Amino acid sequence: MTVGNMDSAQLFDAGKKGRGLRATKELNAGDVVFAEASFSAVVFDSLASQVCHSCFRRQPNLHRCGQCKFAHYCDRTCQTACWNEHKQECGAIRKIGKVPSESVRLAARVLWRVHKDTGIVTDTQLVSVDQLEDHVADLAEDDLKKLQTDVHSFQEYWSYGRKRHTTDYISHIFGIIKCNGFTLSDQRGLQAVGVGLFPNLCLVNHDCWPNCTVILNHGNQSALNSALHSQRRIELRALEKVSEGEELTVSYVDFLSLSSDRQRKLKEHFHFDCTCQHCSQHLKDDQMMAAAGEGGKAPADKVKEVMAFTDESLEKIERFRGDGEYLEVVKLSRECLEKQENVLADTHLHKLRVLSVASEVLSYIRCFTEAAEFSRKMVDGYKKLYHHNNAQLGMAIMRAGVTHWHAGQIEAGHLLICEAYAILMVTHGPNHAITRDLEAMRTQTEQELRMFKQDEAAYRKMREAALK
Repeated sequence: MTVGNMDSAQLFDAGKKGRGLRATKELNAGDVVFAEASFSAVVFDSLASQVCHSCFRRQPNLHRCGQCKFAHYCDRTCQTACWNEHKQECGAIRKIGKVPSESVRLAARVLWRVHKDTGIVTDTQLVSVDQLEDHVADLAEDDLKKLQTDVHSFQEYWSYGRKRHTTDYISHIFGIIKCNGFTLSDQRGLQAVGVGLFPNLCLVNHDCWPNCTVILNHGNQSALNSALHSQRRIELRALEKVSEGEELTVSYVDFLSLSSDRQRKLKEHFHFDCTCQHCSQHLKDDQMMAAAGEGGKAPADKVKEVMAFTDESLEKIERFRGDGEYLEVVKLSRECLEKQENVLADTHLHKLRVLSVASEVLSYIRCFTEAAEFSRKMVDGYKKLYHHNNAQLGMAIMRAGVTHWHAGQIEAGHLLICEAYAILMVTHGPNHAITRDLEAMRTQTEQELRMFKQDEAAYRKMREAALK
């Protein structure tokens, strides 16, 4: 789909939710509703030397800007593509002799672009960037103090001829970024690496069980002919069949929390009360807190005791994990899971969180057989809770598939990888780096499975040689 094409969506009055977008035609799962380039975007401070400031790919041996010594790029192509965004920033950093925070840098990039191109940069942008909601009046005291500090830093940093802005206007821009900034991930979807502002995406309202998802496509600058390059952009993709006239929604928070916790997070960060069906009717809350056994036979006091033990253990697990004490993480995880047995259901959030950490750490220390067992249990729980085309579910199934593959369980591994591929074809599309990686894994495991079925002994021997 052409970046900026908004033929499939239109702005409408969504009642108490304010503005919203709805479908102008029937959409099927996997359809791209629209693609939008960022108005402005920045890499996080902590990853400034590890992530390309143009395409937001995480890469080794990046090239540093020779003038400000701050921005880093894959190569000259990426640096040239980003120069219009970086030009004013480069001069401002050199002028004050230091690099401000990512929020200050993003606010400055937004205003530099507003002055250069105005708040609407394409014919298909539905609202000016400075007409987005800021919710400054709703900020908590601590958030307001941080905003005031950012405004002060911005005034030291800002440079655009003699153009100056009022404190209220600068606060308005920071409020817009806080409420509407979209977190950008690396090309493998493994780590958040930056934040950007996408005006049309900002108009898509929240639902805890949405009909769309949004992903970052990093574009392609590798072709020798620059006319074949594609820019960094988000893609809004349909998760299921969407009827003409139906509101388009995405989820602002992960679904894997109780409805009350999701509502609290949404109120704190986005300043609205979620009244979606899943929150209003507390759908799936019972499964997320279910006791083990048919009809939840485990005694309530025992469930409470195990949950308290798990909460305490998870805090310790995170500390051990941060310190690199992985054997302690595994030991405590096993103890937790043993206590949870026959007490907490397989869909209980506490059990799923322990399974997630345990499978990840066991994979890291190459204990693949046990990691595969835990990842399988985790995925089975996720499937009962998540939307069948949820991107988080797809990524979890992919990791479980790879773990089974590494454990030598080629049949289960291939099946899981195929399951993940079907989901990510909907959520990410065939050209995303993650989907292409998954397609290569699917082909490889299919070949290995064929070899396994023809001669298991020969396959085992080949695998042992490869591991050595």
